[in-house]
Amino acid sequence: MRPLLAISAAIDQINEKIGYICNLLVLAACLVSAGNAMIRYAFDYSSNGWLELQWYMFAILVMFGASYTFKRNEHVRVEIFYLFLSERGQLWLDLVCTLLFLIPSCLLLSYLSWPFFYQSYAVGEMSGNAGGLIRWPIKFVIPSGFVMLALQGVSEVIKRIAALQGEVTIDAKYERPTQ
Repeated sequence: MRPLLAISAAIDQINEKIGYICNLLVLAACLVSAGNAMIRYAFDYSSNGWLELQWYMFAILVMFGASYTFKRNEHVRVEIFYLFLSERGQLWLDLVCTLLFLIPSCLLLSYLSWPFFYQSYAVGEMSGNAGGLIRWPIKFVIPSGFVMLALQGVSEVIKRIAALQGEVTIDAKYERPTQ
């Protein structure tokens, strides 16, 4: 189980770094938005590139922030049943739902969104707006974001199995295994 927990820790560390970058992107998006608004009203000038950059940052926040949020156990969960379960029952429910729903859904969505990205990349798609940005990099965020969420799901499965075997306990706040 130790090698699997090491893999889980590596996935968690990657998503922790992604979360840090997403936190910085929140600030950057606010600065770009405020700067764009000030320039538009002060100098009567606007740029589609800056508007699209805000959209790109928001898309990155959503797609990569999901795996970070899942890692920290701050995702949306219907807790009406979850709260009535014992700790072991919660571990089983998390394990089964992650294996049956989260991971397959994320991998399917990643697979289905790949042609969307690849076609854009192959033709060098650009924004239809004057001064807009290239489109394929942001379209790559869709499949890669789902892959990162699926990887975090794998990490959570490993931690749940280890917890069910009594090898680790899980810190409820941050979903970190403790020895």
